[in-house]
Amino acid sequence: MPKLNYKIIFHLMGLLLLFNGGFMMISALVSFITDDGVALQITASGLLVLFAGMLLMFLTRDHKKEIKKREGYIVVTFGWLFMSFSGMLPYLVTGAIPSVTNAFFETISGYTTTGATILTEIESLPKGILFWRSTTHWIGGMGIIVLAIAILPLLGIGGMQLFAAEAPGPSADKLHPRITDTAKRLWLIYFGFTAAETIALKLAGMSFFDAINHAMSTLSTGGFSTKNASIAYWNDTPLIQYIIIFFMMLAGMNFVLSYFAFKGKVQKIIKDDEFRLYMTFIFGFAIITAFVVYFKADVSVSSIDHPMVLGAGESAIRHGLFQVLAVITTTGFVTADFTMWTPFLTVIFFGLMFLGGSAGSTSGGIKVVRHLLTIRNAFVEFKRTLHPNAILPVRYNTRSVDRTIIFNILAFFILYMLSWIVGASVLGAMGLDFMTSLGGAASALGNVGPAFGDLSPVDSYNSLPSAGKWWLAFLMLIGRLELFTVLILFTPFFWRNR
Repeated sequence: MPKLNYKIIFHLMGLLLLFNGGFMMISALVSFITDDGVALQITASGLLVLFAGMLLMFLTRDHKKEIKKREGYIVVTFGWLFMSFSGMLPYLVTGAIPSVTNAFFETISGYTTTGATILTEIESLPKGILFWRSTTHWIGGMGIIVLAIAILPLLGIGGMQLFAAEAPGPSADKLHPRITDTAKRLWLIYFGFTAAETIALKLAGMSFFDAINHAMSTLSTGGFSTKNASIAYWNDTPLIQYIIIFFMMLAGMNFVLSYFAFKGKVQKIIKDDEFRLYMTFIFGFAIITAFVVYFKADVSVSSIDHPMVLGAGESAIRHGLFQVLAVITTTGFVTADFTMWTPFLTVIFFGLMFLGGSAGSTSGGIKVVRHLLTIRNAFVEFKRTLHPNAILPVRYNTRSVDRTIIFNILAFFILYMLSWIVGASVLGAMGLDFMTSLGGAASALGNVGPAFGDLSPVDSYNSLPSAGKWWLAFLMLIGRLELFTVLILFTPFFWRNR
């Protein structure tokens, strides 16, 4: 195995820092326009990160312009860490989050689009900081690396290995044969949806500042809000919540299907197996939730919504659909405390944390396609017990799925559940109670945000011990990069030069 090309790794780290510093300067501009008093501090943070990025790129300018699979995994994992450690500077410099542990937790929660927060008084923060907080979501949503590979040809570097490491799921759909063109099209769709939601939310009654922040959080399936009460702040404006519902649904879909929609290829969307199961999960669980909320949950419209807006039935449907979508797509927005909606629904929502959105979306979790192929493989195995000599392929979108993909998915499931068990056990060893440990590990690994116990939708993660925050930050990272990309770095054979 050839030696690692360390220069290209650090060169790309410098490139990512340039991205980070550039976005910080945009946040500094927002801070200056809103006159929140921290524009200078955010500018200083941005300049420092820009300087570090330029220095790294200058020192490695004579790198060999070739990146292989091992370098790809290292760049993706350490790229996320470089972005997170540099991204916490605005919090620290402005004093918005003075603790390094808390600042790192909030930052990596942003980039991994988890949306778990240690903040308790969000509305008191400067607007420049709130904008930066949402921006970390937006950058991480489509993937820092997907953004980077869009311009790698300018550096004379191929980006396929980065794309494979950043998006290691079973879906291999491409919009265009050239990987950089794919990245550019994905980002164009992503940007377009963000702009469309911003306009829609503004017209529905949000301020422009709240609209753009929530649009960035929605399309990234992140969940950071500018309000302490999250989307429950607008419980008296159902239209706002329906708009967010629609865009959460889009964000949890495979972005390739959105591209097909723009091209008029609607039949490709309707016939897609994952899309149909994704919609079935959403509406199936939403109907169950709405039914239980209406008849059993002791949550009347007056206790969820400020005024009696459209009636208890509509309220139950809206909140049920909203919270099911928020958990399935791992967005994590909150309109009500779903942990109070009967023990039955608590179990349902706990299970939804392991579902995830579609492959090729910005959502976290296991992903619908993995569940689909696992179920189909199980039925094939049932048939094989009766017909051991028959050729029985697992099919997806009418095509036979290679057995290596099935084995990869099964391995992923085992590794995911093992990571959750270990994650929860470590939290339990730190003194957290049963529900908090199980829910916190599941939420962090699935990049969901709200959890159970002391980490319920109406609580923050600030009560966790410092070690617990660092541990959950690790779970967020491996969950966002779908386990293999990060965990392979802990294997001895990965670092062997032979």
